[in-house]
Amino acid sequence: MIEKIRQLPNSAGVYQYFDANGKLLYVGKAKNLKNRVKSYWRFTPSLHPNPNLSARILKMLSQTRSMEYIVVDSNEDALILENSLIKQLKPKYNILLRDDKTYPYIYIDESKPFARFEITRKVVKGKNISYYGPFPSGAKVLLDSLYEIFPLVQKKSCLREKNACLFHQINKCLAPCEGKVTQDEYNHIITKAKEAIVKRKIILDYLETKMFEYASNERFEEAGKLRDAIESIKALSINSNIDLANDVDLDIFAIEVDKDRGVIVKMFMRGGKIISSSHSYFRHTEFFDVNEAYKQALLEFYTIDTPFVTKQIVVAHSFEDKEEVTSTISKKLNHKVKIIYPQRGSKVQLAKLALTNAQELLKQNISKESVESQVALLFELSRVPYRIESFDNSHMQGVATVGGMVVQDEGKWDKNSYRRYELNAKDEYGQMKEMLTRRIEKFEELPPPDLWILDGGMANLNLAKELLKSAGVNLDVIAIAKEKLDAKAHRAKGSAKDIIYTSIGTFELSPIDKRLMWVQKQRDEAHRYAITYHQNKKRKQDIQISLLNKKGIGVATVSKLINYFGSFDKIQNANYDEIKAVTNKKIADILKNSS
Repeated sequence: MIEKIRQLPNSAGVYQYFDANGKLLYVGKAKNLKNRVKSYWRFTPSLHPNPNLSARILKMLSQTRSMEYIVVDSNEDALILENSLIKQLKPKYNILLRDDKTYPYIYIDESKPFARFEITRKVVKGKNISYYGPFPSGAKVLLDSLYEIFPLVQKKSCLREKNACLFHQINKCLAPCEGKVTQDEYNHIITKAKEAIVKRKIILDYLETKMFEYASNERFEEAGKLRDAIESIKALSINSNIDLANDVDLDIFAIEVDKDRGVIVKMFMRGGKIISSSHSYFRHTEFFDVNEAYKQALLEFYTIDTPFVTKQIVVAHSFEDKEEVTSTISKKLNHKVKIIYPQRGSKVQLAKLALTNAQELLKQNISKESVESQVALLFELSRVPYRIESFDNSHMQGVATVGGMVVQDEGKWDKNSYRRYELNAKDEYGQMKEMLTRRIEKFEELPPPDLWILDGGMANLNLAKELLKSAGVNLDVIAIAKEKLDAKAHRAKGSAKDIIYTSIGTFELSPIDKRLMWVQKQRDEAHRYAITYHQNKKRKQDIQISLLNKKGIGVATVSKLINYFGSFDKIQNANYDEIKAVTNKKIADILKNSS
């Protein structure tokens, strides 16, 4: 390794440190690869870590046995590549924040006559568009409330109808479709609605009055819905007496950590008032690095599709790569952005407010050791798993072979992330390989979780580890094999003695052990999801087989067609000559010439 370090170029790039087993330990970026990497080491009397570095870095370097690097054209390119590799490969000594979701905005395009407010998560093309937000939650509630209070055009289709509809009859619309309101009068209503989005007390006062009216008339279900809407709108913002000049727009970021958890607080100030805020937790180890945390948080949040980005971003801590992150975000968005670590004035108060809220959020989440922490400790996982993907496959004698992946995130099922797989392999090992390979291929688009749980034994565990090693990804894996009683899988809750296979050995825990029950819960949800998909697919295939049988095509011929084409859809889309080549002219005539 010493020769490779001495021969490093004076170029921008990304470097990677590996341990003796080829496991990726760390990914870093550099303006000058030679200078940056050499700063980690001392060369006499032999290569050893620089003793002036932090304990965290020294621990990582003590395990380092090899290094690789990638040269790029600019420091900004290095920053982007570093962030991408950390997300995809999950190095042991880099922190990994949760993926930032795109937040919705409310927008209006006033270049259109009788404009409407709508929700978007991306930039909308138009000449006279105003954005309000972002709203991490409650955007739909806020939008629905606008249409409840103000007599706006309620539906996109309304203006096309040319006739006043029910909305006009119940005083929810002024019927511009019949010319019953002028453009100027309508624009005046739009102005008041815009004010209400920012000064939300207007909306809250109306909803509270309506709620009490419903309650006094014993319309409790409707009153309850309004109560929930009020709470949702109130939750958008952090309460603050800090108001700046009316034209000031700011995004404020604060990151705070305790011994094993961290939280990112984001506050969004528009027109001098905080209009919304959000927070997200992440788990970390002793390897937390404030520079990495802010880099990831900012680069993940600001994308080319972000509808509106302030010119000033306030951060609660200074960090090493602030200038590079500023330059990268500015180039990405094609307009100048300034990242500020304030030293005085009202912006310092905003940063302190965000930090105070972060500290309070961490206090709220201090509880006894979680089962996830206990699982990580027992199985010696590299990190506490807050996001878990579990896999299972299902078939019946090779028919309707499918796989399922379920996802748990912070103790809740993330059903939007569930995935179904149609599988072609004939044996269960091959099916698992096919499913995991397809998931790995999507890591760049959808980064890996903290833990994989596989249905199966040691063979599946070794398979997953080999596939991940080939992809260069650090990801903990465990497998769970169902207890067999009389050659049948035994799933009785509270008594099943399932076996857990890990990288450090095999575990047979008590049936009432919370750690076993936690793993079983993940496995059972994957099994439920996969078998439901299998049953639906099998039912559909049975119907299709029955239809073919009625046309005079026997079971053996159907099997031959399925084995060749792979699915009924592909049989249906095959041409006459293909079917004839697989079977015969008679079958081709039946399938392609019969009605």
